[in-house]
Amino acid sequence: MAKTEDLPFGYLLNDVTLLFRKHFDRRAVKFGLTRAQWRATKMLHHREGLRQTELAENLEMEPIAVGRVIDRLQAAGFVERRPDPRDRRAWRLYPTEQARAVIGDMEEIGRGLRKDATQGIDYDELAQALAVLERIKDNLQALDQGPDEPSIGTEGQADDK
Repeated sequence: MAKTEDLPFGYLLNDVTLLFRKHFDRRAVKFGLTRAQWRATKMLHHREGLRQTELAENLEMEPIAVGRVIDRLQAAGFVERRPDPRDRRAWRLYPTEQARAVIGDMEEIGRGLRKDATQGIDYDELAQALAVLERIKDNLQALDQGPDEPSIGTEGQADDK
């Protein structure tokens, strides 16, 4: 009997992610924003006033890497740092008018790429695939909570426990 763990899908997920990123970057180059800068800008558009550490947490990035992204965004006029009224050591981050002006265009790029990527796939198929991916993500995140992870056998397969 076939088992779900016998269906390899990790490389396929990685390939899809890399291709999506490549095509997004090609379309977004005219705005002068990297994918990391776009993600940070979009997050700040939806959650203005985050601290840099909160932004890093939301983006699942290291704080130092987010700091460099914010430095570049600020230098390019997309983000503004304002003092935190409750903590003089901290800064709150806000998108500028320049950032707000490109948000819609960047979202349209994403929408267009999703349309191109899902040619020949109907809504229900995609919704089901996304639901399965969410469950896989939940399962993987649960591994971080559990006391022990499956051990790896001599041939790179997880041992049955």
